[in-house]
Amino acid sequence: MKELFFIIAGSVLVNNFVLSRFLGECPFLGVSRKLETAVSMGIATTFVLTMTSVATYFIQFYILEPFGLSRFLQIVSFILVIASLVQLVEMVILKTSPALYKALGIYLPLITTNCAVLGLALLIAIKRYNLIQSVAFGLGAGIGFTLAMALMAGIREEMEFADIPEALQGAAIVLITAGLLSMAFLGFSGLIPM
Repeated sequence: MKELFFIIAGSVLVNNFVLSRFLGECPFLGVSRKLETAVSMGIATTFVLTMTSVATYFIQFYILEPFGLSRFLQIVSFILVIASLVQLVEMVILKTSPALYKALGIYLPLITTNCAVLGLALLIAIKRYNLIQSVAFGLGAGIGFTLAMALMAGIREEMEFADIPEALQGAAIVLITAGLLSMAFLGFSGLIPM
């Protein structure tokens, strides 16, 4: 139980996919303008990350490795699983909340190419996590992704009222803020043994 806590807490804080591993930067910067949209994207990505962790665990350890196919089909099979899960999420969001579907725009199907999701699948194989550890890792990575998105969105919403010098407006201040958030998360690296 303690090990699962460390896996989750580590992937949320210490090894946050966005702020420490620098994976998933495209949706992090693109969808973090409004808090509601950022949290919705985070929840969708958390679902995909968690389901990907389960599916890729079984594919890696029950299909690819026993037949010696990891070297040849690992990335292709993982991408196929990720694309299928994203299609499922996209259909559900379209049916349940067309406004959210429109707000997420192009970033929703881009979860398929989100390097955080593929990175998770590959890290599960590299770290040789069992099924429960894989689910904990996927859930923690999703929570960390959502946390990073929500923090950035909250800051960006507040920056709309700030007096920002003209040279720093737009992408410049967003990148500076992302860098500062990343540096803040590096402070957690001494808290949780990994």
